[in-house]
Amino acid sequence: MKMLFALLRAAVAVATIAAIVATTLDTASRTPINPVNFFGYFTIQSNIITAVALLLAAFATFAGNRQSAGLQLLRAAATTYIVIVGLVYNTLLAGLPGGVELEWANIVMHVVMPLYAAVDWLLFGDRKALAWNHLWIVLIYPVVWLIVVLVRGATDGWVPYPFLDPSQGYGVVALYALGIAGAFGIVGAAVWALSRVRLLRP
Repeated sequence: MKMLFALLRAAVAVATIAAIVATTLDTASRTPINPVNFFGYFTIQSNIITAVALLLAAFATFAGNRQSAGLQLLRAAATTYIVIVGLVYNTLLAGLPGGVELEWANIVMHVVMPLYAAVDWLLFGDRKALAWNHLWIVLIYPVVWLIVVLVRGATDGWVPYPFLDPSQGYGVVALYALGIAGAFGIVGAAVWALSRVRLLRP
C-alpha cells in the first residue's frame, strides 16, 4: 500500500511538472516570456510547490523513511494552496481570456492536481495530526505573494489575475484580497482538521 501511494504521488507530480513545462514552451513559441511574470502566477507557483511536496513524500516512502514534521507541514500548506487554485479558477477565472492555452495542461493544473491533492490528504493517512498553533504558517506564502502583486500592480501595472487589477479601484481589490485571505484560513483549517482523519492507513 505504501508503494502504491508513493507511485501515485510521483505520477501526479510528474504530470504536473510536464504540464508546467509544456505551458512554458507553448507560451514561448507564441510570445517572448518574462520569467518573473510567467512564474508570478499563483497557479504556477502552487502547482510547483504541490508537485515538490508530493515528490518528497514519494521519495521518503521509496527510501523507507518516515515523513518529517516539516514535510507534513509542507504537504498541508501545499494542499491548501492548490485547493484554493482549483476553487478560484473554477469560480472566477474559467473561460476568461489569457489563461493556459494548452487544454490538457490547463486541466492538469486547475482540476486534476487540486482534486488529487484534496483526495490524497483526505484518504492517505500517512501523516500525524497537525498542531493548531501551526496553522498560521499556511498564511505566510499567500500573504507575501499578495503583497508583492499589489505593489507591482501599483508600480509597473502587472497583475496576474483581473480581480486584483487596481484599475477597478483599491476598495474592490481589498474586498477580493480579504475574501481570498479568508478562504485560505477556512481551507487551511479544514486541512488541519482532516489531518486527524485516517481513512486509509499505509
